[in-house]
Amino acid sequence: MIRRAQAPTRLLGTALAGALLLTGCGGQDDKTVTLKLVAADYGEDAGTSSKLYWDDVARRFEAANPDIKINVDVVSWTDIGKRVDDLVAAGKSPDLLQTGGFADQAVADRLYPAGDVLSLETQANIMESFSHAGQVLGTQYGIPFVSSSRVLFYNKAVFQKAGITQPPATWNELRQAAEKIKAKVPGVTPYGLPLGPEEAPAESMLWTLSGGGSLSDDVGNYTIDSTENQATFNWLRTNLVDTKLTNPDPGKTNRTPMFTDFAAGKVAMLNGHPTLLRMAAKGKIDFGTAPIPKKDGLAKTGSLGVADWMMAFKANGHRNEIRKFLSFVYAKDNQLKFDETYNLLPVTQDAFTEVTKDGRHEDLKQFAAGLTNASFYPFGDPAWADVSNRIKTGIGAAVTGDAKQVLEGLQTAAVKEAARVRK
Repeated sequence: MIRRAQAPTRLLGTALAGALLLTGCGGQDDKTVTLKLVAADYGEDAGTSSKLYWDDVARRFEAANPDIKINVDVVSWTDIGKRVDDLVAAGKSPDLLQTGGFADQAVADRLYPAGDVLSLETQANIMESFSHAGQVLGTQYGIPFVSSSRVLFYNKAVFQKAGITQPPATWNELRQAAEKIKAKVPGVTPYGLPLGPEEAPAESMLWTLSGGGSLSDDVGNYTIDSTENQATFNWLRTNLVDTKLTNPDPGKTNRTPMFTDFAAGKVAMLNGHPTLLRMAAKGKIDFGTAPIPKKDGLAKTGSLGVADWMMAFKANGHRNEIRKFLSFVYAKDNQLKFDETYNLLPVTQDAFTEVTKDGRHEDLKQFAAGLTNASFYPFGDPAWADVSNRIKTGIGAAVTGDAKQVLEGLQTAAVKEAARVRK
């Protein structure tokens, strides 16, 4: 998921437990249909809550479509999974859910295929790489909603004090820069390494990609304990962690405090997503961004692409009304409004083109460039939710202990879970 400073971030309303019945209830006309939307909150407080966005979209859609009402419920990332599970268990399934994953709902046979609820125009406008990432066993169920990539953030003032003239492009350059910062700028963490539960899948995948590996291959087989990955985590332990160039105990450090420390000038370098732009600017940090450093000797590495998803539930039978609402939601102006509010990247061609060409979005161009060759989590694998949770709680030990043993344990569990859910 694309987590924001909690957020979460990551990118509404009252609880659905007392929602109106679907039709002919509460004084509505018998032909009026109410769509229930549950959406994750990307804001940091009431003033930035996603509720403001969705309430505005719902109000404008209802004005143009008086026979369809939108019941909006915005829920924190911490609680949204349980909220949806409780609704489904109570026979009050939402019509639409916008959150960080979809495979579990698809495997439970609760979702419409994307082609059933998207107009041809909307389908054609969604970027192909995201549509492919939304597939489960060859059928697309996940509809991308927002995207992001990662870049290296660095504190220019700290670099200047340490005598560093340019951001590191390779691992060895990163290590050398961190050593200079430790020696010349006391009190500042040279490199922020959040391998705690909040960010472990993203941070670990960034490092495996930049080391020539990945967490899974192109056909969905897990490769967590590959030779390349073992070498990557051994390098991290030997060159950054053991030499105290990172935060203490990376496996227990979450992303949010690392972002907060960077925005306070306490961390010199870290991998970050676009939300950190706003946080660093608010903290008056003179910062720069650069591509993720790669292992020395590698000609090219992939970047991490992250997406959050929309999905349509079929329990209430509102396919046509869902299609109409999604056509409205995915219109360029509505997509741009959400993306600009939360410094995220569009998943539709027209909005993406505007972001990459419009001078108002210069700060996002580095992130957009990362999506051109991005690798994604295995979103469509029903086993990914379990594998991701294991990575969140376990992979941090690979930079403080025996990397081979830790990665092999995660690989064994991933293969076992994949075999179980694919039966």
